[in-house]
Amino acid sequence: MRGLNHRWTATAVGTWAGGALLALIAGGLPAAAAGSGAHGAPGAAAAAGTAAPDNSSLVMVLDSSGSMADDDGTGRTRMEAARSAVGTVVDGLPDHSPTGLRVYGADRAQGCTDTRLLRPVQPLDRAAVKQAVAGVRPKGDTPIGLSLQKAAEDLPGPADRAMGTRTILLISDGEDNCGTPQPCEVAEQLGKDGAGLRIDTVGFQVAGEAREQLECIAEAGNGRYYDAPDAKSLARQLQRASQLSADGYRFRGKRVEGATTGDRAPLLAPGQYLDAIGPGEKRYYAVDLDAVSTANFSATAVPQPGAAVDTFDALRTSIAYGTDSSCATNIDHFYQKEGAAPLTSAVARIPALEGARVCDRAGRYRLVVERQSKRGSDAARWPLELVHGVETPLKKGVTPAASEPEYGVGGKSAALPSGDPRDVRGGTGFNDAKELGRGVWRDRILPSQTLWYKVPAGWGQQVRYDVGFANEPTVEQASSYSYGATQLFTPARFPVGGGSEFTSTAVYNGRPAAIRMGSVPVAWTNRYEYRSTVQPVHTRGEFYISVTLGARAAEIAENPQIGVVLRVSVLGDERAGPEHGAAVLGKKTDNGPDKRGNSTAAADSDGTGGAGWTGIAAAAGAGAVVVVIAGLVFVRSRRRVATQTTRGSA
Repeated sequence: MRGLNHRWTATAVGTWAGGALLALIAGGLPAAAAGSGAHGAPGAAAAAGTAAPDNSSLVMVLDSSGSMADDDGTGRTRMEAARSAVGTVVDGLPDHSPTGLRVYGADRAQGCTDTRLLRPVQPLDRAAVKQAVAGVRPKGDTPIGLSLQKAAEDLPGPADRAMGTRTILLISDGEDNCGTPQPCEVAEQLGKDGAGLRIDTVGFQVAGEAREQLECIAEAGNGRYYDAPDAKSLARQLQRASQLSADGYRFRGKRVEGATTGDRAPLLAPGQYLDAIGPGEKRYYAVDLDAVSTANFSATAVPQPGAAVDTFDALRTSIAYGTDSSCATNIDHFYQKEGAAPLTSAVARIPALEGARVCDRAGRYRLVVERQSKRGSDAARWPLELVHGVETPLKKGVTPAASEPEYGVGGKSAALPSGDPRDVRGGTGFNDAKELGRGVWRDRILPSQTLWYKVPAGWGQQVRYDVGFANEPTVEQASSYSYGATQLFTPARFPVGGGSEFTSTAVYNGRPAAIRMGSVPVAWTNRYEYRSTVQPVHTRGEFYISVTLGARAAEIAENPQIGVVLRVSVLGDERAGPEHGAAVLGKKTDNGPDKRGNSTAAADSDGTGGAGWTGIAAAAGAGAVVVVIAGLVFVRSRRRVATQTTRGSA
């Protein structure tokens, strides 16, 4: 997801929220959409037959020290409440999800080496985990530091260097009383060294120094602290932490190791790649470009959800020619400090019409990704998903249609679909984004989570959608506010800004909140416009929608997940091509759903591309651009003169 690029805005909820969100609440949240067992009610995962994501694993570390025999305030012991909560967690995890259970303080009345793996990390056996925790009796001390070290060893390393999330989920009602090793120091070391490792902590009826220590462990371990003052909240917070782990970003791409200097940069062909980047690092890659094709480059950093970030932590991408000619640069910030979410930055080399600039030449270019981090921010290396693509020019003699820099009917007042929402389950990232057609859709989202969808749009069409966050019961003494956010991306994964028309964030405090977002129509010559809301929208294909809920929502909402509703339209007649006078495909002006509920534009989209976009496939040979000058006069008058661009430069 792109960083939040607007000030906090309390967005008014329109008429649609009163209808769609009330329908969502009145009808109840879906038990589980197809393939979403990790998010259903207890037992839903087994019923849905879902599978665990690749290379994710979880080990729960359960406090079994003597204090867990205390009354939790309801007449039950804290251990009884913990057993029940662990049962709820495993019922909600996906089938076969690698899951383990470690306890400490369960074997003897005293001893700082008293930590034991009850269930190894292996494909989930719900009955076995429940049986194991049922036999635990609280007895001894609290060796948290040692237990964290052992838990990290319990988690298997990623197979074949694949990227995934390895989670330690610590449940404790007190602080470490052994002293060595120090838990925060252990967490910090594991957070820096552990590939894809996060440590979430749940404090069960803790306060003071015990809470501070658990917060410190989570922050140092790339995770989140969840407060559980009672048994009900313990179950809720455990569900959130475990399901967030199970729904980690699904990566795709060929492994590559960027260089630390430009002269050693590995040469990339058009395609999708995986790398990693640490705080303050720069990663260099090289590409060979011709003199006439548009070259796109996007980088998506995927920190652990909710990990510590600063408002101005950023990801910068740039393209340079030779040793000192900067062709394009883009920087995207988080613009919030509640916790990390995926962050995407993208740039392009777009040859000028005259082809007279240094950056219009054929030759070797450098692609650069830089991570900027403030002190105290997450110190872990972040996975990077890189996409390099080439758009070949139009064929000789083809006159492109005029650019379309205005929203027109797709502005914030556009009429969008209404009616009862249909259940859907968003993906974890670009690679498994759920395709949506025209209509009203409802989903559920966890605090710190980002859900992903895709909407096909053709030449002359524009994506327009609203996102609404549902009215939810709140906990007592709830945090004052969190946020909801959305971002729209082009087929080449370029963030599309809302300009003065749209705002990408809304305050969320448990009451309904709505966000409006959309793009201008797709036009080949939009690439010569200077605005970040227009320039990226220049090729047809699958446009991506991300929806994020802030981490502090875990302190607000009573339910583990929060309802979200999307109203989606693809406006305008689809054209047969990017050329001037291209025929209209069909007669509909707001692509209605086909019999499967998919947008009718989907049949004419080319996956990640369309009309020359070869981000995943090999680049085709480039031809010369031949256009009728009269057809581009208005474009030339708008075209940016500077060689360096900023946001959305493709």
